Amino acid sequence: MHASRTTNRKARLWLAAIVGAGALSLAVPALSQAEESNPNNYNCLGSLAAGQPEAGSEEQQVQYTFYCNGPITGFQVQSQIPVTGVSSPPIVTNLEKKELADTFSCSGELPGWAANCVGGTVGGYENVTGQFAIGTKLCAEPRVDALLTVVYAYLEKGKVTQAISGPYDLGRPTGCKADAYSKYNRFNPAPLNQKKQAAKKGKKGAKKKASTKKK
Repeated sequence: MHASRTTNRKARLWLAAIVGAGALSLAVPALSQAEESNPNNYNCLGSLAAGQPEAGSEEQQVQYTFYCNGPITGFQVQSQIPVTGVSSPPIVTNLEKKELADTFSCSGELPGWAANCVGGTVGGYENVTGQFAIGTKLCAEPRVDALLTVVYAYLEKGKVTQAISGPYDLGRPTGCKADAYSKYNRFNPAPLNQKKQAAKKGKKGAKKKASTKKK
């Protein structure tokens, strides 16, 4: 697995690089794309599934895939299950599933909670597919349910403008057997078990009364 250990500071620097040297490579046509689709309010769709095995790693690989209706120059895939590895670079394809030269470089603090990627797509609806590793089984509860945030830097009147869209919920992994939690996600979490909570409160109350009587 091509993974690297970085600090949060380094991840922020990578994202900041969009404004620096990376932004200089942004073409004028990309601006027209930004005008067509508000880069602060993109529509992005994606999903999670089992990833491909990585040489030298026995950990569970999670594949993410998504597209947006406008170009992007970076993204973050944030997991609520600790991320133990980040694969780089993701594959970018067009609507005809032809692999493109557009690419990203990904990394993140390991173990951590996200894969941070910088690079770029030329236009909208380009499909980005990558993967990260977790230390639990794909279908074990709680199942991984990642959020996606995308960023876009472009030239406007000679100045670099940055935009951010998201988060978008990539959902629970496809291909797993449905269970009691299947209808829930990060934006609609499963409710707390009220009976268990009431039982815990009852036990705590009984212990306090017992300790008071002893005094």
